Amino acid sequence: MDTYRDLAELYQAGYADLAELQPKTAAAFGRLVMDATADGELPTKFKELTAFAIAVSCRCGGSISHHAEAIFREGATRQEAAEMIGVAILMGGGLSAACGVEALRAFDEVARAES
Repeated sequence: MDTYRDLAELYQAGYADLAELQPKTAAAFGRLVMDATADGELPTKFKELTAFAIAVSCRCGGSISHHAEAIFREGATRQEAAEMIGVAILMGGGLSAACGVEALRAFDEVARAES
């Protein structure tokens, strides 16, 4: 893997393959994602920032790449991403700190590509 964007593309292609084999599960998961991140009392941006922090805490590269793109699309700043990485470190400790460095790199890659 060269970049988190490469990882995002790899994940998307792999998930498309899985979705062909498990269409009902993939459709249900897609609806869950849309429902869980839709604007409500909490805005989508906050929900995506939270998902980003959870991805860092769980050390899931595919989820980090997905949510780095999502938070950027929702208008998150680099500082907001860094603060959520801090929350992830609180919950996940040293391993999440190492992963947080990678997560900030993922956010920066998205920002460079989209700017």
